Amino acid sequence: MIETSLRRRQRLIFIVFSLLLLGTIIISIGLGPASLSYDRLLPTLFGQGSFKEEFVLFSLRLPRILITVLAGMALSLSGAILQGITRNELADPGIIGINTGAGVAIAAFFLYFPVDVGAFIYGLPVAAFIGALITAIAIYALSYDRVRGLQPIRLILTGVGFSMALSGIMVVLISSARREKVDFIAKWLAGNIWGTDWTFVYALLPWLLILVPFTFYKANKLNLLALNEPVAIGVGVAIEKERIQLLLAAVALAASAVSVTGGIAFIGLMAPHIARALVGPRHQLFLPIAVLIGGWLLVLADTIGRNIADPQGIPAGIVVAIIGAPYFIYLLSKK
Repeated sequence: MIETSLRRRQRLIFIVFSLLLLGTIIISIGLGPASLSYDRLLPTLFGQGSFKEEFVLFSLRLPRILITVLAGMALSLSGAILQGITRNELADPGIIGINTGAGVAIAAFFLYFPVDVGAFIYGLPVAAFIGALITAIAIYALSYDRVRGLQPIRLILTGVGFSMALSGIMVVLISSARREKVDFIAKWLAGNIWGTDWTFVYALLPWLLILVPFTFYKANKLNLLALNEPVAIGVGVAIEKERIQLLLAAVALAASAVSVTGGIAFIGLMAPHIARALVGPRHQLFLPIAVLIGGWLLVLADTIGRNIADPQGIPAGIVVAIIGAPYFIYLLSKK
């Protein structure tokens, strides 16, 4: 039973972050080389703008912003799941190598499996999922002890090792590739939001429409998995079955996000931590807040990156890393 005061606090924080996300989106729409004045935003949104205004809003800004919101939500939810099933608050798909595994699969798919543009867009999340899943299974297997169960610290160290090894494989893959293909992969590695039209929104959206409700449905199971294993078993949780299902969901969320945004880390680390600090450790309370914070953080990072330097700006992944790396060190020293 969740106290009424906690429910009320959660709703208030949810409203605050919803307004913060909406405000950041509005600011982001009006900033950039092709500007759109804020007093023309609503008329343009309702079809009363000029050709230029409608092009800037519907072809340039809205698709990119929606992609960053959806990807930030997916990464934050993936991080929250990983932290719950591993009982390790430092778990994040970018830190423990899942994103890098997806990146290797994307690089191989891009370099060696040429397909037409339409199939490529929808095949990319699938390729990323396969690479991330293989990496996650390997990390999980090497972090698991038959007597003591999953070892959280071993998982982090194994994941970091896998991330470094997979980065080396990525270098080998692109060493003989053509210049234009190397440029694409380099931008992906930096966390450059490269999927910026409506097709990528349609490719990413179905993954979230399925996996976000699934994760919210499993919130109570995540609460139990966050306890120690004897307690979870004692209340009737099929630990391995639930972990595998939730691990698949976390991998799919991370893979679908990074397939269109590039290698972005730390969103899945920071958003769940901030949400837990605000509303407590119960997943029913903090998951919706974490999803909102993840979307807001990535939109904010992309908005700053797009406008802080000309002409190309700074990739969102680098902006997030500038914020997230010190936060990770702080958590590491604290925990």
